[in-house]
Amino acid sequence: MKNVTDAFLSLGHWPFAGSFGFNTDILATNLINLSVVIGVLIFFGKGVLSDLLDNRKQRILNTIRNSEELREGAIEQLEKARARLRKVEIDAAQYRVNEYSALERDKLNLIHSIYTTLEQQENNNKETLRFEQQRAINQVQQWVLQQALQGALGTLNSCLNNELHLRTISVNIALLGAITN
Repeated sequence: MKNVTDAFLSLGHWPFAGSFGFNTDILATNLINLSVVIGVLIFFGKGVLSDLLDNRKQRILNTIRNSEELREGAIEQLEKARARLRKVEIDAAQYRVNEYSALERDKLNLIHSIYTTLEQQENNNKETLRFEQQRAINQVQQWVLQQALQGALGTLNSCLNNELHLRTISVNIALLGAITN
């Protein structure tokens, strides 16, 4: 510190008379040069530097504002997307439940329809079987009756003679006459 004050004091001892010369004291001249340069920079550069800093500050503030607006917009879009996702998930779950219910209903309806169809088929088969049995019974009865009639006619033809035949006709006529009176 003493050197600095000595340098300032030595400035006061310079000769003022019209001599012009070089100061060889490097510390004294550097300090003067630096103070002049710093003073000129502060005087002239203060406005430019403050304008540059103000512009930079405005750009940073604008960038921050824009970033905040974009962030708020992104958050809003994210919330909307989440709400849509929740709605789609709810709709998908409801659709799944409805489809499973519809599948179960369709399955039960199909089972019931198949059961009804099988029951009708079984009834038709039973009815067809009864019809075929009745037809077979009727054919057998007709055949037996035909055979019995042929046997009776054969027996009657072999046993009946004219006299017995006339007597049978007379009895039958008498019976018919008694029934009609």
